[in-house]
Amino acid sequence: MKWTDTSEIAMQLADEHPDVDPRNVNFVDLRNWVVELPEFDDDPERSGERILEAIQLAWMDEADVDD
Repeated sequence: MKWTDTSEIAMQLADEHPDVDPRNVNFVDLRNWVVELPEFDDDPERSGERILEAIQLAWMDEADVDD
């Protein structure tokens, strides 16, 4: 799984952290959680604010969180 696999990452984050509201996750924690996912296989340094925001939004959709 790469940084660009935002939907897949979001699904796995929802599974790994079911009690977490993705709206309240800071980007440092989000980045760390993504890198720790078992299927993640990308350069941890390639993340940026834009990709983390996309992952967070996808996670909010996956968790069915209202904006």
